[in-house]
Amino acid sequence: MESALYSLHILISGRVQMVGFRYYTVNRARKYGLSGWVKNMYDGKVEIEAEGNRSSLTMFLEDIRVGPSSAEVSQVLDHWSEIDSKNHSGFNVVF
Repeated sequence: MESALYSLHILISGRVQMVGFRYYTVNRARKYGLSGWVKNMYDGKVEIEAEGNRSSLTMFLEDIRVGPSSAEVSQVLDHWSEIDSKNHSGFNVVF
């Protein structure tokens, strides 16, 4: 059983706003049992902070690289770090 917790910070570029990307992200995060948040940024990117085990975060990241069918993801920057405990409960859109 996987016990280590990780935090994954993601910045997504492309046609990722006004296409349902945040709600797609929430759906995928909840599917994998992750906690954290997603928000639109002023520069047109989407920012995500997700916490959970490495395998769930890896599957989540694979889904995020594709995005919803209405999106066009051009770049995904991700930063991983190991954490001692979760900082978030649930997964939500932040405004």
